[in-house]
Amino acid sequence: MLNKIVLSMATLRLVSGSLEIIAAIIMLRLNQIDKALVVNSSLALVGPIILISTTTIGLVGLSDKLSLDKFIWVLAGITCLMVGILKK
Repeated sequence: MLNKIVLSMATLRLVSGSLEIIAAIIMLRLNQIDKALVVNSSLALVGPIILISTTTIGLVGLSDKLSLDKFIWVLAGITCLMVGILKK
């Protein structure tokens, strides 16, 4: 039987991947650069949301196994990722 936390994380990633494929198909069907760019820009919002959600679910699943020091290191790493992704 699958772990519920792992199943939730994998489901989010499957949804994210499916959205990427659907967006690519939409871009091909629109066949216009400006509209394809709008579709692509919409995906830029989805990626970080999926990353944060998946990581949060994983951390909740590990919260009883992580010491406070390790938890702080993980949060610092996530913060660095988000600054790198969202920094303009």
